[in-house]
Amino acid sequence: QVQLVESGGGLVQAGGSLRLACTARGGTFSNYAMGWFRQAPGKEREFVAAISRLSGRTDYSDSVEGRFTISRDNAKNTVYLQMSSLKPEDTAVYYCAAKPLIMTRDREGYNYWGQGTQVTVSS
Repeated sequence: QVQLVESGGGLVQAGGSLRLACTARGGTFSNYAMGWFRQAPGKEREFVAAISRLSGRTDYSDSVEGRFTISRDNAKNTVYLQMSSLKPEDTAVYYCAAKPLIMTRDREGYNYWGQGTQVTVSS
């Protein structure tokens, strides 16, 4: 069983930056592809970014490509989401998720989820 705990959310002005972290407990972290998703009020949870088990591949949604960077440190069992040039439309609860082996954009493919961290971007 893998437990995921996110941190780093908060309130930031448009154009600012935040770095989210997600630390895993249990399991072998390097066996899992990791993803970040977000959910705004009244909307479905959507894919943001994903990273392969050994950081060889990353994938981003069109809405964050070029502004967000996903990375991981397997020695620290942690995945990060560096968010820059933030916009009010990035406001959401951000969730990290883990799935064995191959990364995907499909949220149904992820077995484990964190509790979420709120990111609010003011205009």
